[in-house]
Amino acid sequence: MAPLTPRIVVPIDVKKRPWDQKLPLHNRWHPDIPPVADVIEGELFRVEMVDWTGGRIGDNYSAEDIKTIDTTITHYLSGPLRVLDAKGVPAKPGDLLVVEICNLGPLPGDEWGYTATFDRENGGGFLTDHFPCATKAIWYFEGIYAYSPNIPGVRFPGLTHPGIVGTAPSVELLQIWNEREKKLAETDVRLLKLCDVVHQRPLANLPTAKNCLLGKIKEGTPEWGKIANEAARTIPGRENGGNCDIKNLSRGSKVYLPVFVEGANLSTGDMHFSQGDGEVSFCGAIEMSGFLELKCEIIRGGMREYLTPMGPTPLHVNPIFEIGPVEPRFSEWLVFEGISVDEAGRQHFLDATVAYKHAVLNAIDYLSRFGYSKEQVYLLLSCCPCEGRISGIVDAPNAVATLAIPTSIFDQDIRPKSGKVPRGPQVVKRLPDVLRCTYDGALPITQNPCMDS
Repeated sequence: MAPLTPRIVVPIDVKKRPWDQKLPLHNRWHPDIPPVADVIEGELFRVEMVDWTGGRIGDNYSAEDIKTIDTTITHYLSGPLRVLDAKGVPAKPGDLLVVEICNLGPLPGDEWGYTATFDRENGGGFLTDHFPCATKAIWYFEGIYAYSPNIPGVRFPGLTHPGIVGTAPSVELLQIWNEREKKLAETDVRLLKLCDVVHQRPLANLPTAKNCLLGKIKEGTPEWGKIANEAARTIPGRENGGNCDIKNLSRGSKVYLPVFVEGANLSTGDMHFSQGDGEVSFCGAIEMSGFLELKCEIIRGGMREYLTPMGPTPLHVNPIFEIGPVEPRFSEWLVFEGISVDEAGRQHFLDATVAYKHAVLNAIDYLSRFGYSKEQVYLLLSCCPCEGRISGIVDAPNAVATLAIPTSIFDQDIRPKSGKVPRGPQVVKRLPDVLRCTYDGALPITQNPCMDS
């Protein structure tokens, strides 16, 4: 007998706000956010999701919605889901929760997405000192392919995936998160050498009740006030999984998540049609609404069996990810190298972050010779299926990072060849350009001293 259609556990109406959905969403991590539904081990079920902003970004001709967005809304998640075994016994702390992604995609009738950079005064991005303005590109989907009117001459298959899959933290783990992130946030940036090169701020996003959505817990109640002021933000990935943004986590993949609370309280969201390694522009995948069809398995006592703590407590563990068999096939790549030397020529010791920034800047400058604005390339490298690698991490003093770009996504040959790259009027400008706003702040913009701005 044929299997049943997956049960819709969390339905979404994209015309409604996150707090008006049939099952309320949430945008924080906390052990006391109650589950909205139960799922049974081995059951195939469907979870639908809004985009991470809950519909605040529009398919329009302006980047103003990106410039003014309040990032305390981040991210609207579907769930939590309590996971039970076949006998109705919930997952227990210390278990390992296996989440298999059987199918996924955009929600029917909402087949579009966007890639953006935040204003430098509102979070910025990996290269915010070079690109301080809020920008946006709209993408439309043709089956497995995406194209953008704001970055013409590019079309590629998407490797669709959820940016966030995670379980709820325990009280003890939540306290660990909040204490260590508060300590970092209070650090003088002048004491952190990497902050001379990477200018994304703040250093950490601490708990705040502003725009806090806690699922079934009603705002204004004493319970809501307590949880809202201690619940962790969903922006970074942590021990529970969360916002790991692993672009290869698509059909057929499995996530092995540690369980910290009874029932596991699984949540997911932040759907991406496609993303480049690093999601460098920060709002940098092709962000969209979407759905996941999932199956769960509980490995009893699996945390102790398979996850080794890398820290002072048994809670300092990390998930394991098993990549599925379905990916786009590219045979030709152009690879850009970066070393741990910054734009001022300063040597850094085996710093892979500096090296990756160097590689991304090299790729942006190179591709801008082929008619693209640098803003177009920055957004493209954040959302196309490019591959980032740490190629060397032992040969002092330089870490080596690489960024590989599939050449077939372009409608022109971008490889170096005899003769100079066309300049000036000979270059076909790729218009229209990305949507952008002015930068109204006073922070300096980093320039390459060897190049014109």
